[in-house]
Amino acid sequence: MNSVRKTTTTTLWRPTGPEELALVEASGWTAWPPRLPEQPIFYPVLNEDYAVRIARDWNVPASGVGYVTRFEVDTEFLRRYPVRQAGGETILELWVPAEELDAFNAHIVGRIEVVREFR
Repeated sequence: MNSVRKTTTTTLWRPTGPEELALVEASGWTAWPPRLPEQPIFYPVLNEDYAVRIARDWNVPASGVGYVTRFEVDTEFLRRYPVRQAGGETILELWVPAEELDAFNAHIVGRIEVVREFR
């Protein structure tokens, strides 16, 4: 009997601006770009509403456009990152150290997709 292990995934969202999104597109929609020196942490969020608020309220004023992306990551891998509450009850995010981003990207299942755009 041949058993195939099905990967259980967790849906994450990431609000992003046009420069970061262009780098995601350049990866074939499969990876987040390395962090800049002043960005020691990569912050994916756990719900779409929080991502929408950041994209609309921060990214649009900063760069004229804000995107909300959605992607799936292997749940077992994500267990290493405790959920952080960054404010209210639904303001939940993961803190992925910049030096672990390659490993994080390797555990993305499928493609990163843009689900909302604000201008």
